[in-house]
Amino acid sequence: MVEGRRHTLRDIAATLDLSVNTVSRALSGKDGIGARTRALVRAEAERVGYVPNTLARSLVLGSAMTFGLVITNPSNPFYAQLISGIEVRARAHGYSMLLAVTDESEEIEARAAESLLRSSVSGAIVVPVQGKVDPWRRLGGVGVPTVLINRDLPDLGYHFVGTDNEVGAYQATAHAIARGARSIVVLEEDLPITTIADRVAGFRRAMAEADLPVPRGSVISVPTRRYEEAALPWQPEQAYRVARRLLRRATLPDAVVVGNDYFALGLYRALHEQGLKVPGDMMVIGFGDYPFSEFLLPSLTTVRLPAQEVGSTAVDLLLEQIADGPGTEPRKQLIAPTLVTRDSTGPAIPRSRIPHT
Repeated sequence: MVEGRRHTLRDIAATLDLSVNTVSRALSGKDGIGARTRALVRAEAERVGYVPNTLARSLVLGSAMTFGLVITNPSNPFYAQLISGIEVRARAHGYSMLLAVTDESEEIEARAAESLLRSSVSGAIVVPVQGKVDPWRRLGGVGVPTVLINRDLPDLGYHFVGTDNEVGAYQATAHAIARGARSIVVLEEDLPITTIADRVAGFRRAMAEADLPVPRGSVISVPTRRYEEAALPWQPEQAYRVARRLLRRATLPDAVVVGNDYFALGLYRALHEQGLKVPGDMMVIGFGDYPFSEFLLPSLTTVRLPAQEVGSTAVDLLLEQIADGPGTEPRKQLIAPTLVTRDSTGPAIPRSRIPHT
């Protein structure tokens, strides 16, 4: 053996002239191994300083007790909470995690799927880029249970769990309308994903139910992805630039719903520079309920996302697949977010700002 290389089950098996399976069973306390053999194996393992390798053991026993987790970007606070929810629930059932980050790249996503295949994981929880489906079709094709979160790939027929973004945007818009807003603008990230499409649909539904118009320019894209080099989405400065253009309009909206609370930071600054007050001149509603949101001045009304619940539910769906085996009927589960009302939507806006109908 090369000096400095990690000792493996195969090394111990070769030294003792035993099979790798026998060595593995002896070290894990399985039945069918004699006391003398078990003692020899454990003594050799201690002598060479053997440390169990979960992934290597999976190649012998066929079960890694490890979940692969693939997300698009760890700088998203939603995913930090999601990872926590997944890790806590997985650990309670004896599983560890392998984390991969795609940065919204189809090429990196394909490599991540291939890595999970080589690692022989027990299952995968995936936030897809929503581009090519082949990497994840291949994973399911070789029998790896897979749950999609946040973004679905309906053609694959996999289990899916996510936030009901349509409901969240509907709640935010309906709240602004209830507070007196009659013209509302949405600032959203410029990604062609279902998360954003669902939120725009929720906004339009609330406006339609209130019989309010949605003129051209009511949904504005914030071009964060065009500036990325280090995978840092949702930069407040990009929302700030967009907000400055918005504030040059002849008629300002009564309320703005932003796609995440970071965008609210940029909007707040643009409003402050123009001498405009929140909520007196314009109401602001966020998405995410990040830790800083309640400490803004004024504190931000926002949609709290059920990140940890989505994560733990994804683990439960994955465990069901592992227990039930192939052919499990795919389940789709959406978890409703919660509107957290704070000062940025304040009391009803003055009637003088509501146009007569």
